[in-house]
Amino acid sequence: MKVDLFDFHLPEELIAQTPLKERANSRLMVLNKETGELQHDTFKNIKDYLKQGDALVLNDTRVLPARLFGVKEDTGAKIEVLLLKQQAGDRWETLIKPAKRVKVGTTLIFRDGLLRAQCIEESDHGGRILDFQYDGIFYEVLDRLGEMPLPPYIKEQLEDRDRYQTVYARENGSAAAPTAGLHFTEALLQEIREMGVELLFITLHVGLGTFRPVSVDEVTEHDMHAEFYHMTAETADRLNEVRANGGKIISVGTTSTRTLETIATAHNGHFTEASGWTDIFIYPGYEFKAIDGMITNFHLPKSTLIMLISALAGREHVLHAYNRAVEERYRFFSFGDAMLIK
Repeated sequence: MKVDLFDFHLPEELIAQTPLKERANSRLMVLNKETGELQHDTFKNIKDYLKQGDALVLNDTRVLPARLFGVKEDTGAKIEVLLLKQQAGDRWETLIKPAKRVKVGTTLIFRDGLLRAQCIEESDHGGRILDFQYDGIFYEVLDRLGEMPLPPYIKEQLEDRDRYQTVYARENGSAAAPTAGLHFTEALLQEIREMGVELLFITLHVGLGTFRPVSVDEVTEHDMHAEFYHMTAETADRLNEVRANGGKIISVGTTSTRTLETIATAHNGHFTEASGWTDIFIYPGYEFKAIDGMITNFHLPKSTLIMLISALAGREHVLHAYNRAVEERYRFFSFGDAMLIK
């Protein structure tokens, strides 16, 4: 299967550069995965497409202010560091620019020494393992020094860093936001809860794969980067009850989808408490075992994300919907509009 099958024309001006003033005022396209029928609505009306007994599954990961700007101790050369994954203790897998300046043994200094790091290992594509030194609590230091790691297609500065967090974010660890959840407000979630819809939380920490484009011609030749996930026993039990009672399971975002499908695949369609690393790659031909529908944003051409939703709704239906979204001037990507696949 060729990657080019998932291409479409996207005018650059449709890439949303800033979030809307009100989260729930985003537009909502509703796609029937069986018929390809489209409806146009506003996200605050998402509850009109949910029913008592259904479950929304949300990723409660919290984005770290993971972009750091520092200098090399010996030369003063400027260095940019993106934290990707915590290893043992204070060692982190990172992405460095320019990587060629940072060799094993190099010491980096951030904000006059409030934070220091030594490179202890090199890897491909600008990857480095850094060992950090600091006084106090690492995440508090990071809050003081770090910036939100916005995707490269967003050129505008983010005035309020909370707008790149979901309102239910609580588990530190992501290098990027699970952006489908950015449309929810506390009030909207409460309305949904009062309808009798379960709000259930899982965790998947978004990592390097978010920043890595598909660079092969054949879909099956692409390697996904592993990301850490966790589901509690309570969430698993509630999902099994929803399924047994005939309710629908709607994932919020591709990260929730990949977590649910990873667990259901490993346990014959059943949900159970689980933690681990997933590199599941979902593309057309995949048989879904966990979800009945999904809320998602509008994704990059030829990305693994558009492949995933094409597996759920059919490539032809998805590309037709995306072409309509372009015609109707929907906003794309992280700060853009939303789609419900039902």
